[in-house]
Amino acid sequence: MDRRKLLGAAALGTAGLAATACGQGTSSEGGPAAPAVRRKKTRLTMTTTWPKDLPGLGMAATRVAERIEALSGGDMQVQVYAAGELVPAFEAFDTVASGNADMYHGAEYYWQSKSKAFNFFTAVPMGMTAAEIMGWIDFGGGQALWEELSGQYGIIAFQGANTGHQMGGWFRTEVNSLDDFRGLKMRIPGLGGDVIRALGGAAEALPGNEIYQALQTGRIDATEWVGPWNDYFLGFHREAKFHYGPGFHEPGSALAVGINRRKWDSLTPTEQAIIRSACNEVNHLSVGEFAYQNGVYLEKLVNEEGVQLRRFPDEVMARVQEISADIRSDAGSGGDLERRIYESFEEALKKLRGWASISEGPYLAAREL
Repeated sequence: MDRRKLLGAAALGTAGLAATACGQGTSSEGGPAAPAVRRKKTRLTMTTTWPKDLPGLGMAATRVAERIEALSGGDMQVQVYAAGELVPAFEAFDTVASGNADMYHGAEYYWQSKSKAFNFFTAVPMGMTAAEIMGWIDFGGGQALWEELSGQYGIIAFQGANTGHQMGGWFRTEVNSLDDFRGLKMRIPGLGGDVIRALGGAAEALPGNEIYQALQTGRIDATEWVGPWNDYFLGFHREAKFHYGPGFHEPGSALAVGINRRKWDSLTPTEQAIIRSACNEVNHLSVGEFAYQNGVYLEKLVNEEGVQLRRFPDEVMARVQEISADIRSDAGSGGDLERRIYESFEEALKKLRGWASISEGPYLAAREL
């Protein structure tokens, strides 16, 4: 090969290397391939209302973040902050609404100071079970109403976990009658707190990381949280040995992922679909997880920790039923949107109660015979 041919070959080789380095290369037909596209990374911040690494609640938030990253092939990443790491638990909503965080994971009834209708998207006294609230939100028009409510504050929200049935709480002393609620100081948020007040007690909402100390120091006489699984790790049984049920205030508590609306609108349809899918997956997965783990930890609490299980007296439950109907109605009286949310919820609850009355209710009663 003469010198001119040698230089020509070298030039072609250099051009090929350069083309490859620029992401071009050659196609199977011998022509230049399409340039490689550098994929954009979307990074989001999520603040939560839960203590760090708390099983169930805290890990549901982490699981949502992990599923978003996995479903996006790593193109979407979510940094999760526990309550107090970025902002205090009850400031999560305002932080996301202002855009200082992109997402929150929490319970919507924490925002009832803005509108009592938020309670309907977590739990209300003598309301819906986990399966029922999922049915209403997903198939009964609840999601559209939720988006209308949250949209007033610049947020869009989705179901992001469900605890299933919650217990009535931990009490230092036994509850034998309605009189035992008079003067009782209890940690209980949402409309459940209104029930305790109507019974003559005092209720306040405390974030999870403050409850144990309040119980230990006597600031409160009783507390509810979730159930055996979550409550075991917060140690309430060490201060209050009487564990009461059923949880009339939260028969199936939906948890939420709220997203800043401007941030949501800036995402591609694919990214939005990924977030929806991740929330939906974690929401459905959590129902079975809570049911199973509550069974495991109930045995542990009773057999290893000496916890005494109690049922609220019939007269208490009868009075709670009366009070709850009025409290739900009051929550729907704040305005036109609140009224429409209340009416939609109650209409769905009536249908769902009818089905439960001939299906799960009789079955569960018969199973205990």
